[in-house]
Amino acid sequence: MMRYSHLEHRFVQHLPEHLEPGVLYLSMEYGTAAHSCCCGCGEEVVTPLTPTDWNMTFDGETVSLSPSIGSWTLPCRSHYVIKRGKVIEARPWTDEQIAAERRRDKAAKARHYGVSEPVEAQPPAQSPPATPLSDRRSLWDRFKRWAKLGG
Repeated sequence: MMRYSHLEHRFVQHLPEHLEPGVLYLSMEYGTAAHSCCCGCGEEVVTPLTPTDWNMTFDGETVSLSPSIGSWTLPCRSHYVIKRGKVIEARPWTDEQIAAERRRDKAAKARHYGVSEPVEAQPPAQSPPATPLSDRRSLWDRFKRWAKLGG
């Protein structure tokens, strides 16, 4: 069950060091959305806004992200959709479904970026990069490192 059923959105230039629960931060300058996992576990969920990752829609009042958020690398393995600011819990995926999505994402990135060999997807679609709370680097530093590794 999701602890947060609605996310307030905030457009920011830089992501804050601490993500407030129930808030979806959007940095258009850096093409990134971030929030604290909606299940309430406290883990940070970062979703890059790119042609092969997530898309953001702002209707003037609310924000939607697509595709769904699948936190497959987090212990909670939460899966939900953010539509018009509402958090809609989605059914859990099997390990086989997750593996198939990771293969599809790897191939999509290879096609989009014109790589003849599929690139190693890091992180795969539906699986936002998750960093343990014990990691003391800032969220922005972790995102920059992720982007350099081929996000």
